[in-house]
Amino acid sequence: MTVPFNTGKHRRAAAALGAVSAGLLVLSACDKPTPLATVTVGTDTVSAEAACYNDGEAIKESLIQGCLNKKSGKVIEVGMDDKVRFGVEPTMAENGWTLFIGGQQAEQEPYKKTYRSIPGNAFFATQTGEATNTAQVSIVETTGKRLTGIWHFTLKKA
Repeated sequence: MTVPFNTGKHRRAAAALGAVSAGLLVLSACDKPTPLATVTVGTDTVSAEAACYNDGEAIKESLIQGCLNKKSGKVIEVGMDDKVRFGVEPTMAENGWTLFIGGQQAEQEPYKKTYRSIPGNAFFATQTGEATNTAQVSIVETTGKRLTGIWHFTLKKA
């Protein structure tokens, strides 16, 4: 009867193979990440995944207002003379996207490009003309009249 001398090596290889298999199983159970939206001011950039996203399908009407009112954890400082650059992924641009400020739609027509710039001073006045130090800006992906994704950012006056 012969005894194999490399049993430790085989056990380690089997354990490594088991760990890799378990890792792949765990990864396959994860949700697909949502598209990213990005805001850049000067050299500072913040990116966010969607606060509400239904894998490209319309968000239920009953959830939209709650999604628009969610607060953002992504904050970027903006000077009054700065340009605020918004960027979205190509799939979002194909559908169209628009900006909401303080939960209110700021534009009538969806934008169909992946990038745009807006002056910083456009974000720091309320509808009554009062100055404000922060602005909740949401990028909203649309398909026709349906909202399919909402990304939030807070712009803080520098």
